[in-house]
Amino acid sequence: MKAFMDNNFLLSSETAQALFHDAAENTPILDYHCHINPQEIAEDRQFENITQVWLGGDHYKWRQMRSNGVDEKYITGDASDREKFQKWAETLAKAIGNPLYHWSHLELQRYFGYHGVLNGDTAEEVWNLCNAKLQDPSMSVRNLIKQSNVTLICTTDDPIDSLQWHKLIADDKSFDVQVLPAWRPDKAMNIESPEYMDYLAKLSDASGIAINSFASLLDALKNRLEFFNSMGCCVSDHALEYVMYRPASEQEIEDIFQKRLSGESVTRDEELQFKTAFMIAMGREYHRLNWAMQLHYGTQRSVNTLMFNQIGPDSGYDHIDTYSSAKEMSAFLNALNVTGELPKTIIYSLNPTDNAAIGTVLGCFQDSSAVGKIQQGSAWWFNDHKVGMTEQMTSLANLGLLSNFIGMLTDSRSFLSYTRHEYFRRILCELLGNWVENGEYPADMKTLKQIVKDISYNNAIRYFGFDLQTAE
Repeated sequence: MKAFMDNNFLLSSETAQALFHDAAENTPILDYHCHINPQEIAEDRQFENITQVWLGGDHYKWRQMRSNGVDEKYITGDASDREKFQKWAETLAKAIGNPLYHWSHLELQRYFGYHGVLNGDTAEEVWNLCNAKLQDPSMSVRNLIKQSNVTLICTTDDPIDSLQWHKLIADDKSFDVQVLPAWRPDKAMNIESPEYMDYLAKLSDASGIAINSFASLLDALKNRLEFFNSMGCCVSDHALEYVMYRPASEQEIEDIFQKRLSGESVTRDEELQFKTAFMIAMGREYHRLNWAMQLHYGTQRSVNTLMFNQIGPDSGYDHIDTYSSAKEMSAFLNALNVTGELPKTIIYSLNPTDNAAIGTVLGCFQDSSAVGKIQQGSAWWFNDHKVGMTEQMTSLANLGLLSNFIGMLTDSRSFLSYTRHEYFRRILCELLGNWVENGEYPADMKTLKQIVKDISYNNAIRYFGFDLQTAE
């Protein structure tokens, strides 16, 4: 029997162990997509207790607590932090086979030096140990980032954001980790939203451009794009229901926009036509600026209306959507490609059954302008576990070039979640190691270690064009 989460956790062969310990373990982390708050980095926040850093905003944990019958009072309600931690510890003991079990214990090991097991009986011990450690200056937000060996972070930011915290961080020479904005224009695209008109007013104020037509909407967005670009932004992110392609004429798009400006609601077909035109326009701008475009799709969000009305979005009431269309996705990419304006693009589907479809679409639009120009994004959200990561990388290897993969991201709101990169790297090394042990790839350790370092770090630097040194 192997020891619980020891030094060779998830590494079953000598090849896998050598790849991880010699190539992956000490390679820096580049987190090109996350949801952490840049204000907390700028102010170098110090957390008071483990509940604040672990359970605040973590809908992954909230879902599991609800599945364990925990009352909402102890999840997002007014229970004390100690009570919430107790309920999480009791839930974690039942999470066998769930990545949260591994993530949580990796975080306890790496940041708090705790190599025991967290459950209801040990909760008091772990609570006291973690809280005592969190009082140390070494556990401030900036120091957590530094000790995690992180070199660059991309947050997720709305076009109307002033980026004041990013500027403060960039101007502070005592902190050498780059914290860059990423462009997330969903609110400008979601014409069906009841809050759409209010948002347009805010976008108009931020850009200084009166928005009274589709052309002026794009002018306002271009204004903000240039500002984001001046702040080092080089990547966008879109949360889509699916990658749609419902083309319409310029006049039809203008008519739809004017209809919404007049206070009327739009039909479903009009919504999709508008969003198609919006995404085409944004894609062209990303190509002009040499940005990468991230497309996240395949989710139904906030499906529990009762709980949405109580606690709002991003609270654990989302699920995988089974609808997707490779035909529409390729038509969208082709519409940009035919005019020579297809940007670097990363495609993520929440539905794991889309892996093969994405893998085949990639090969249709690769060219010499960038190595791996069209990427399949890492296993995302409900798929960032051992099976999901293994399946995504296996499919990518089967249908494309895994060696050019830009690797893992945290997609997290927690400053302790960088161990997800370690988790991913262990799974990567295990996968490659098994292929070598099975005679499917030669035991060329020099090449294999370079592949591991590239996927873990170097490929992302080259792909996005970040001002960083690659790991040798």
